[in-house]
Amino acid sequence: MADINGGIVGKDNPPIIQSETITTFNSSGTLTTGALTTSIEYLVVAGGGGGGSRFGGGGGAGGLVTSTTPVLGSTPYSVAVGAGGAGGVATGGSFTGGAGNGTSGSNSSFAPGSGIEKTATGGGGGGAGDSEDGLSGGSGGGGAGRFSSSGGSASPAGQGNAGGAGSGTPLGGDNYRGAGGGGAGGAGSASTGTNNTANGAGGVGLANSITGSPVFYAGGGGGAGVGGIGLSQSNNSAGGNGGGGDGMCSSTSAGSNGTANKGGGGGGGGYFAPANYAGKTGGSGVVITKEPEAKSASGMWSMEAVYENVKAGTWV
Repeated sequence: MADINGGIVGKDNPPIIQSETITTFNSSGTLTTGALTTSIEYLVVAGGGGGGSRFGGGGGAGGLVTSTTPVLGSTPYSVAVGAGGAGGVATGGSFTGGAGNGTSGSNSSFAPGSGIEKTATGGGGGGAGDSEDGLSGGSGGGGAGRFSSSGGSASPAGQGNAGGAGSGTPLGGDNYRGAGGGGAGGAGSASTGTNNTANGAGGVGLANSITGSPVFYAGGGGGAGVGGIGLSQSNNSAGGNGGGGDGMCSSTSAGSNGTANKGGGGGGGGYFAPANYAGKTGGSGVVITKEPEAKSASGMWSMEAVYENVKAGTWV
């Protein structure tokens, strides 16, 4: 049907509507923006740290960053999704020399190397052995628990929280527990002399609604425990809500890895005499983007557009 556009009779010049688009990257890839996109909302979560072995501290959650940023339309942007860190090894004999700290998680980034790069830092590994400190990261790893230790710091600031400190306080006899890794929403719990799931628990993650419903990401891993022959604890240290793995505190439960694509820290590995047990792996990160609905407003046809359409025989 003919319309009047600036005094020229011709075909309609309707608006173009670009729908809201949510894209989730569970592994590295490329986001190509829509033609009308000028800004995006983003959530970037790094890989969680691995738990330490032998009274090990829980791994720290991967760093979490979220906001909006201007972008160009019809433009490719690289996306890097970080892996979770490996759990600390448990090699050799039953002594501290056979234990290892958890490995820190890998960074995740939107548009790395560009002028609008948004990077989340991998979570710190949990401390191992009797008294190793947790490592720094997006959220810090928890300290080992048989003797006094420190939790890792959250570095850089603003992406997470510190890991808990190992107190060296026994739960009765030769029976100890490591501290929890930090989470995006709270610090890891220090170890105490209490046999419950809150002792050495991982820090809570943060809820984010970029996909439409609130989902928790980046919970810290729980610390691990036990000690002498025949000893066991009835409750594992809980991983933080947001994918944090439970610490190994019972001979009947091995603890758990951080949840994939949540950036949760791995649970710590325990010591059940005469053997050390390895820490658990941190969860991989995730990158999610949201392009808002966009419209190109209708309006006059330009004289150039009229001329080209008339010449091509498409102006009706």
